[in-house]
Amino acid sequence: MGALVLAASGGAALALALDDDGGKATVPAAPSPSGARSTPTQPLAKAAAAIRPSVVSITVATSSGTEVGSGLIVAADGTIMTSNHVVEDAAEQGGTISVTFDNDRTRMARFLGGSVAADIAVVKTDGVFGVRPAALGSADSLHVGDAVVAVGSPLGLRGSVSTGVVSALHRDIDMSGDKSPEELPGQDESAQPGLSLKDAIQTDAAINPGNSGGPLADSQGRVVGIATAIATTGGGYIGQQPGSIGIGFATPIDNAFHIAQGLMNE
Repeated sequence: MGALVLAASGGAALALALDDDGGKATVPAAPSPSGARSTPTQPLAKAAAAIRPSVVSITVATSSGTEVGSGLIVAADGTIMTSNHVVEDAAEQGGTISVTFDNDRTRMARFLGGSVAADIAVVKTDGVFGVRPAALGSADSLHVGDAVVAVGSPLGLRGSVSTGVVSALHRDIDMSGDKSPEELPGQDESAQPGLSLKDAIQTDAAINPGNSGGPLADSQGRVVGIATAIATTGGGYIGQQPGSIGIGFATPIDNAFHIAQGLMNE
């Protein structure tokens, strides 16, 4: 049975089999890779290089555990937009939010506000200036089949890039738990009361736990959506978390940034 889940990581480690006797090694959260020294020439590589400096990794620590997500710089003063489900536990339980930038600097952040229904939130890092805000595009310019780039921190692997296409547009995804799984692409215990994705962008770019709050960008490196959820087959995954099966969903940036502006002005 399929499942529709939010693409945030509960802090699961990435484990790789090393030898035939079943030995395992845990790969820690890696620094953001520096990439090649030469200037990228391929279109999607150029898009990734354009958007990566504006993407951050977000770690939320509460009494119930640690969660990793992603975020997008929207102002040079360190204001960051992310998914509400990434940071809401810190706001509700008094936990801490730390943000790691593309240049490896880590700063504490405070919660400015969030929308449960839209799954959008804003956090602010203090004492940070001159960081690069993302270039925003519009979901209205997208067509089915357009190339897109997702950037974030799946399983804590900062600066990870995946590519794909726009699989569909204007998907309305109900994750409130009010309907049975047979009536939806699927849902499980991660379904959030009151959360419904409207006009969502569907993509086959790999979105995994930890990508939540990170950008989906077009081939010009302009943000067109915020990664929010993935559909799964309900099968096993490292740490029993679901992984990408090529069906991910992003909130259109037009709606997401409008909500973020309202939260910043409250």
